[in-house]
Amino acid sequence: MTLQQEIVGNAMQMAVVNLHPGQTVYCEAGKFLFKTANVTMETRLSGPSAGGGQQQGGSGGMGGLLRQAMGTAMQVGQRVLAGESLAFQYFTAQGGEGTVGFAGVLPGEMRALELDGTRAWFAEKDAFVAAESSVEFGIAFQGGRTGMSGGEGFVLEKFTGRGTVIIAGAGNFIDLNPADFGGRIEVDTGCVVAFEEGIQYGVQRVGGLNRQGIMNAVFGGEGLSLATLEGNGRVILQSLTIEGLANALKKAQGGDKQGPTGGLFSTHTG
Repeated sequence: MTLQQEIVGNAMQMAVVNLHPGQTVYCEAGKFLFKTANVTMETRLSGPSAGGGQQQGGSGGMGGLLRQAMGTAMQVGQRVLAGESLAFQYFTAQGGEGTVGFAGVLPGEMRALELDGTRAWFAEKDAFVAAESSVEFGIAFQGGRTGMSGGEGFVLEKFTGRGTVIIAGAGNFIDLNPADFGGRIEVDTGCVVAFEEGIQYGVQRVGGLNRQGIMNAVFGGEGLSLATLEGNGRVILQSLTIEGLANALKKAQGGDKQGPTGGLFSTHTG
């Protein structure tokens, strides 16, 4: 059953979700705004089961309970390593249709992605807002070399299954397909919001270890790396980076220590 939702607002959008009786949607803790009285709310550490529903306790006796506990511990451990919220909140309409509202944490756009079970979607951490229970949330780790050089691209959220998943980003979104630009695009690592499975994500150094490469890294504001996206599929980018927003706020408060050195010697640690 497709999730009935509407994204409203401009500078700080929110998603208003209409639930059918018995239908469940879940969100990352901290993304909930409001609900009607007939919608129940439950906070749990575990994500939705691979089968597309809430995990049932007690199945399979003691062995089933142990496997469920170990699975939950692994999910929580992955989210801890990824810097994600430890818990999910589940909302279910009881006795009739219900309404729930969600939002991201930064001024910007939201997008509803429809998964048909054939392709997964990957998103930068903190992009996830909410999804129906038939969508499975996971964590994908990029290779050590790619992740360490790219910083923000090391940990990705992964969405599989069928149904609607809602994501949020900062600023405005633009949809691109690398196949329309010769098969490859290069972007600031903080501008990537989400991309379809089949897109190859990587990180490359900005220029060589020469005079121009050092000038690009030190004074260009991009640091030492750019994200690369290759292949044929949908890519969503955002116009505002979290680091850019943080530096603008520090500058407005008179605490900007970045000066002309750009991303390489940025004081932002978030």
